[in-house]
Amino acid sequence: MNSDISLFLMRMGASAYYLPYIYWTAVLFFTVFAVYVSTTLFRRIVIPVVRKLTSRTQTLWDDAIFNDKVLNSICELVPPVVLMLFLPHVFSEDSSLKIFVSRLCSVYVTIVAVKLICAILSSLYTLSSEHEKLKNRALQGVFQMLKLIVICVGVIIVISELADKDPMNIIAGFGASAAILMLVFKDTIMGLVAGVQLSVNDMLRPGDWITLPKFGADGEVIEVTLTTVKVQNWDKTITTIPPYLLVSDSFQNWRGMWDYGGRRVKRSVYIDMHSVAFCTKEQLAQFAANGWLDSVEQQGGEVVNLSVFRNYLEDYLRKHPKVNSEMMIMVRQLQPTPQGLPLELYFFSDGTNWVFYEHLQADIFEHLFAVLPRFGLRVFQAPAGTDFSAPRLSLGGEDAPVVQKRVVHRKKQMPDSSNTLF
Repeated sequence: MNSDISLFLMRMGASAYYLPYIYWTAVLFFTVFAVYVSTTLFRRIVIPVVRKLTSRTQTLWDDAIFNDKVLNSICELVPPVVLMLFLPHVFSEDSSLKIFVSRLCSVYVTIVAVKLICAILSSLYTLSSEHEKLKNRALQGVFQMLKLIVICVGVIIVISELADKDPMNIIAGFGASAAILMLVFKDTIMGLVAGVQLSVNDMLRPGDWITLPKFGADGEVIEVTLTTVKVQNWDKTITTIPPYLLVSDSFQNWRGMWDYGGRRVKRSVYIDMHSVAFCTKEQLAQFAANGWLDSVEQQGGEVVNLSVFRNYLEDYLRKHPKVNSEMMIMVRQLQPTPQGLPLELYFFSDGTNWVFYEHLQADIFEHLFAVLPRFGLRVFQAPAGTDFSAPRLSLGGEDAPVVQKRVVHRKKQMPDSSNTLF
């Protein structure tokens, strides 16, 4: 081809003395022209055609893959490739300038190729985040690790081009310093392994509510990366946790609560055991009129007011419109304590909203405290200092509290010398 170009220039009347200079100038001009034309054609024709084709299709994967970053990276590959094709015609084979320009073009192509692959990986991550089965997976760390591997390979190729060495020799040199690399990239490597475990086992997703008291994390997962897991706490602070700590330590994930659509309520009220007694005939008649007795209790016999109250609460919870009746509902007694008999309410709300959940608990327990005296029961409450004050102790009638009556009665039985104690 070089001889054909030289013969063409001599027929055009070029002098043999100036022929090398004219040849070099002409080839250089055509090289620059070819680079300009190819780049312009790609930017003005190829990219718009690809954009129109992807916009007309009904699928979304082509729009994500052939985005602006990918197309621009491909366009940046055109000039160095065309320049490398024309280099043998611009410089001689043993020219040092040709070797230098060729290496620069190789380095440029490698850098742009790494940029292109990273852009494609970003597009694939966008597709996975929008996919129905993959959008809840913590795949960002995996794609970040793939990008890191691509960048490392690109750096090795660039160093081998600049140093004119075999890339395998450079990798072998890195192998000798593997201990140092393991120390430097320890968190990255452990984060990669932990990220794969979290994703494969479906232990964590962006948007999950997790609780990790050891690190003060109690909130929603907003980002899962290669080296960090960001949790936005309910007080709007952000806690950053390394992924491998979530694998090595235990944490609580509340995703199951959202999936079931119900939030558990497990609270107790302490009943004064002195108020637990058999129901009188008047109480049984009143309970039967209100529909609070079941068929067994209506048959007669001694009925305990606390038993009637437990049945009433379970029926009340099952009929409550904001309680999930399809999940467990139970009212049970716990081990008696010096503070009274714990009566625990165990049920699930018909929603997971926090405000709704708190309001439901308040409504139910307010109703519980209000209806409790109708069954002849009392809530245990430790006496305060005002319960022993002088004005209240002076009341010795039938309306005085039991504790006050006993204190007044005991005071009357004491000798006069002990009055100073009160």
